Amino acid sequence: MVPSDGTAGRPLRESIRDKLRERIIEGTYGPGDRIVERDVAADFGVSRLPVREALRMLDTEGFVEMLATRGVIVKKLSRRDVLELFDVREALEGLAFRRAAERLTKRDATHLGALRSKARKALEAADGPALHGFNEEFHDTVNRLARNDLLASILEPLEGRLHWIFRQNDRPDQLWREHEELLAAIVDRDGDRAADLAVAHVRVNRDRVLSHLFGDHPEGTAAAG
Repeated sequence: MVPSDGTAGRPLRESIRDKLRERIIEGTYGPGDRIVERDVAADFGVSRLPVREALRMLDTEGFVEMLATRGVIVKKLSRRDVLELFDVREALEGLAFRRAAERLTKRDATHLGALRSKARKALEAADGPALHGFNEEFHDTVNRLARNDLLASILEPLEGRLHWIFRQNDRPDQLWREHEELLAAIVDRDGDRAADLAVAHVRVNRDRVLSHLFGDHPEGTAAAG
């Protein structure tokens, strides 16, 4: 249940939006599933108005579609959607990783070391859901360590969709191993290597996601469907 006054003073519609977005990202609601306003209101113990507002926000963010015939459904990612998101990731993450490496503090390095330790335990336990969470946390941490307010403001509205994309990678263990290389470059304060690895990482994972979702081969990733 969502608190009647939202969370930490936030508007109720935003709290409901965050909960619904989390369910979409984690796969509770799958692509094409209907989200019924009345059912969500009952589930959260709220009126239908904030639910309606939350769904409109998710529509703007690209998580759902509002169809005249079916109501609100979880959006099915097209190849074009995926390619556009990876284009943006490639453009922004090279900069984010470079700046994170250049501006790393001792406290930052300690935090990354703790994250690495937790992720390695999840890797040893073959805990896929936990690894997905640590992979997302790693990217969010890098965005913060870049210490670039404009970059953060550009990435903020994209973060939910990027997390959604991360979950379409069916090998979170391989994803974390690649993150280990990126983490090492940041800790070494090697901005050039961090940026180069980040771009390569985005391109490899673009191909993996396209293959997982659409059966594409790497040579077929240039066209937008």
